[in-house]
Amino acid sequence: MSARWLVIAALLAAGPASAPGRASAPGPATQLTSAPAAASADVPPASKRAQFRQASELARAGDTPGAIAIYHDLAASGYESAALYWNWAQAASARGGVGEALWALLRARELDPADRAVAREIERLRESANLDRAELAPDPLASLARASRRFRLDRVAVLLLAMSLAAHAGIKLRSARLAPLAWTTLALGLAFAAVPAAGALARPTGAVVRRGAPLFDAASPTAETVGALREGEVLPILETSGGYVRVEDSSGARGWALATDVRPLTQAPRPRS
Repeated sequence: MSARWLVIAALLAAGPASAPGRASAPGPATQLTSAPAAASADVPPASKRAQFRQASELARAGDTPGAIAIYHDLAASGYESAALYWNWAQAASARGGVGEALWALLRARELDPADRAVAREIERLRESANLDRAELAPDPLASLARASRRFRLDRVAVLLLAMSLAAHAGIKLRSARLAPLAWTTLALGLAFAAVPAAGALARPTGAVVRRGAPLFDAASPTAETVGALREGEVLPILETSGGYVRVEDSSGARGWALATDVRPLTQAPRPRS
């Protein structure tokens, strides 16, 4: 069996990538899922679904702050989905919060890397904010992590390595013809396993959600302002201290910013104070 057909077979066995959780056309979505760590059931309680519908109705009525507050509470309590963050982004964009909208869409992409509508909307907002593509992707390893989740490369690697183990067992039973299969699947399994392993090394990043967010010289209320961050830019988070995060912008400048101004992309938002 050729290496090409081995890869195709492993991909099919791993299962398809998750489908988008919402329609591609802009507008309020209606699906909500719970994070695995937040609840044992896949379907959120009726109260959470009711909150989600209420937020969507508020957004349609023009009450974007009220809608965003509910989306925030739902996400902070562990009930997240690409649909929720899509709606959050639409509400934030409607009130001029480009940075917050970009953050919400980037968070949606983390949850569902296969959603093409989210990718298109990220690109549209990036252009409107006059940001370079590199300013949204400061760490290439994060892209590897998303690709791994999208194509389930961890499962593919496990399947290939299992095939290799079985073939090696066959060789010991004097089936020498299995040698090419055993070593090919071993090489492919290790190669695919390297992708999620490399993605796991990605630095945490956060998006600037407030226009003119200040950059301080220390994590202190009395610190001096040394610059300002670009709204919507994604920054590596180097360190956290209390309500501050130490970041590095695309120019290489380092400093401290308020944690409320730079929201992480790889975790749910903190509960509102």
